[in-house]
Amino acid sequence: MARWLVAGAAGMLGRDLCRVLEERGHEVTGADLPELDILDPAQCAAHAEGHDVVVNSAAYTAVDAAEADEATAFAVNAVGAANLARAASAVGATMVQLSTDYVVAGDGSEPYAADSAVAPASAYGRTKAAGEWAVRAECPRSWVVRTSWLYGAGGTNFPATMRRLAGEREVLTVVADQVGQPTWTVDLAEGIVRIVDAGAPFGIWHATGGGQCSWYELARAVFEELGLDPARVTPVTTADFPLPAPRPAYSVLSHDMWTAAGLSPLPHWRDALRRAAPTVLTG
Repeated sequence: MARWLVAGAAGMLGRDLCRVLEERGHEVTGADLPELDILDPAQCAAHAEGHDVVVNSAAYTAVDAAEADEATAFAVNAVGAANLARAASAVGATMVQLSTDYVVAGDGSEPYAADSAVAPASAYGRTKAAGEWAVRAECPRSWVVRTSWLYGAGGTNFPATMRRLAGEREVLTVVADQVGQPTWTVDLAEGIVRIVDAGAPFGIWHATGGGQCSWYELARAVFEELGLDPARVTPVTTADFPLPAPRPAYSVLSHDMWTAAGLSPLPHWRDALRRAAPTVLTG
């Protein structure tokens, strides 16, 4: 079995990925701050040594804060990614770079193909797009895995926030004109392992929950899983809820590359939420 290094192992995805890899019989080294700072090339090189696959799930993900501090976001999301990619290439390892739907324009009406033009509208999206480019340049034997609307146990995420607010407010207002693909970290972790284990073609992959929905529809689904009245959730527009960073209005990603490689894409988002509820919608 392969020897994997997971950078960002303390995060929602990192924890689930380490667990899934161990269950599949792989040897896993999980690393995070302070023992692995991806801004330190020497630390990246030392940690990559002895591994077959390097995964970068470390990231600056404060989307709104990045608008005022793009330099810090760029350092983590682009320079840090490049450091890991260079280290992976130096030891002959392959690499998995986690990316985001924020790299696409978000103004389309059909699922974005993997080779669609990159046109991020936010600072966060620009820094993640730069990270994609850096990883593919420094480590051509890599998979750039874009995901979206990520949620999991033990982290800050939309479904868990809806559960908390359901106990604090009688009515919740949620944006209804942004459409994307909720993705459970467990499904994503399993998808990443399947891509690598299958020796799937290197390049850009989209690993998101199947189907699509708005934040409003996702909130109503959370209420349904909690046995609450979904009518307590009311729709608003993006204009009604302004934030510093622009959000993609439509960031649904195509899964064609899975079929082409003979692999099954991630399950439908609604099925995933039902399976995730016992761990994500508790506490």
